[in-house]
Amino acid sequence: MASPFLVLLDRDGTIIVDKPNLDTPDGLELLPNAVDGMKALSAAGAILCIVTNQSGVGRGHFDLDTAFAINNRLVDMLIAKGVEIAHVATCPHVPDDHCNCRKPRPGLALAIAEATGLSLEEAWVIGDKPSDVEMAVIMGGRGVLISDEAVADVATAKDLVEAAAIVAASE
Repeated sequence: MASPFLVLLDRDGTIIVDKPNLDTPDGLELLPNAVDGMKALSAAGAILCIVTNQSGVGRGHFDLDTAFAINNRLVDMLIAKGVEIAHVATCPHVPDDHCNCRKPRPGLALAIAEATGLSLEEAWVIGDKPSDVEMAVIMGGRGVLISDEAVADVATAKDLVEAAAIVAASE
């Protein structure tokens, strides 16, 4: 079996339906094929982690405890469906804060690498925004953009099942 490797998954628009300023765990809705894609990634040897920018905290739409409650509920939902999440890292800042943890900057990825002891050079980032793939490049890993349109020089997939196939074929 291949050595375990990290897959850093964006949350909104990748695992769950992107609802602007989601401020309650009750609003979580898994995207179609998200669970199947995460199961395929795990079967390929991936250690799954979530990296999420939550500027709604910095903008005062909800507090950090609420962001954590939403993340914890998501992890519980995924566990109930047979998907293990090793770590969740959240950036609560707005873009103008210029923090090191807001994607595409590598702070969230570095925190996960430290928490898991796994290399970022072998890691993948999967997300629905160019900043997700840009983070992969910055940290020395590889990325897949969830998009209905092809993007030059970027691996694209329509959902997590297709993204998992791209990752598995490269491992």
